[in-house]
Amino acid sequence: MGSKRLDGKRVVVTGASRGIGAAVARRAAAEGADVAIVARTVDAADAYLPGTLGDTADQLRRFGGQVVVIQADLADERDRDRVVAEAEAGLGGPIDVLVNNAAVALYGTVADYTFKRMRLMYELNCVAPLHLAQAVIPAMAERGEGWIVNVSSGTARHWQGPPFQLGGTGTGTTVYGASKAALNRVSNGLAAELHGHGIRVNTVEPRAAVMSEGARDLVGDIVRPDQIESMEEMVEAILALCDCPADHTGNTHISLDLIDELGLTVHSLDGAPM
Repeated sequence: MGSKRLDGKRVVVTGASRGIGAAVARRAAAEGADVAIVARTVDAADAYLPGTLGDTADQLRRFGGQVVVIQADLADERDRDRVVAEAEAGLGGPIDVLVNNAAVALYGTVADYTFKRMRLMYELNCVAPLHLAQAVIPAMAERGEGWIVNVSSGTARHWQGPPFQLGGTGTGTTVYGASKAALNRVSNGLAAELHGHGIRVNTVEPRAAVMSEGARDLVGDIVRPDQIESMEEMVEAILALCDCPADHTGNTHISLDLIDELGLTVHSLDGAPM
């Protein structure tokens, strides 16, 4: 049997108790990676939605690689400070791939949006990915190779108008989208600064809704079937950025467009072609 595409790679995935993060971690493990999974929810007693780090770890261990479980609140700087060190200790070496997936979406209109909510959203959606990136960069630069993938959102784009069309899933997403726009800009700038050191930094957003547990809770009652893309498609796009060449950096990608651009075959979360 030939080698798998992430054989020997040490991967950190945040927001991995459920949804896109859990799916990316599973696919990375299926592709031969050793994986550290990060989230707040370790077991069902702490869960407000289906899915825990324990559930994800059980899925990953089937593939035979190392699995490290790290409970952390990524809105807390002190928790973020220990994530990469614990991942390196548990996986036995420096991190090759960082997937910043953890996020919070708190919807509301801008005119009456609370600053407490705004600070939390920027802290988790933009500051935390940068913090973790800063922690993995020194070892990546020393080795001359590394991949940082930040999961963004189509809500980062400006509304076009007037007239403005704010119906459907767009209502109340402005502050959330602004935090993701900040993530896109930070990622682009970081990629430019690191160019020449072998470290790729890219963002990727779904073209349509990926119906994770959180998405179903937020917008499951208003999203039409033609507004949905599969979890496997989103994961395929993310995985493509986990082993892309050195000159593929600084980009803000849309999942299905990237799949088309690279001519990718979508695989199951266990790594089999679909």
